[in-house]
Amino acid sequence: MKVRVQSQDFDITAEINDLRSGRTDIGAIVTFTGLVRDFHGDHIVRKMTLEHFPGMAEKQLREICQTAEGRWPLQGITVIHRHGPLKPGDQIVLVIALSAHREAAFEAAEFIMDWLKTDAPFWKKEETEQGAEWVAAKESDSQKCKKWQE
Repeated sequence: MKVRVQSQDFDITAEINDLRSGRTDIGAIVTFTGLVRDFHGDHIVRKMTLEHFPGMAEKQLREICQTAEGRWPLQGITVIHRHGPLKPGDQIVLVIALSAHREAAFEAAEFIMDWLKTDAPFWKKEETEQGAEWVAAKESDSQKCKKWQE
């Protein structure tokens, strides 16, 4: 398992190649990449700033990944989350899940993202033509996590 919180961008291909290097037991690689959109509702987003609680963010991401490893037969996980100022089109988060079978890899990646959105200590501020505003957590993200509690 690899978990990083960093300000610099990441290379998806390099991360995949690093995770699967020399492995022949992998039948599925599922990735999710979150990007900064240039809109939020009907407002144009000019910039987003992501803040985190250093040390706590990494710890929480590791715990989410450990839970995923306990639920699905995975051969590897990488989670990278950026912080700092970002502009539309920039990459924010990368989740890679490797498994012998696609179902486990898909479900694990979805699980990790759902819990990351609700449990990891990250906060985002968006700058639009109306000014800067901290973005509140969405109820829909909390609802998505409920399916994993069954």
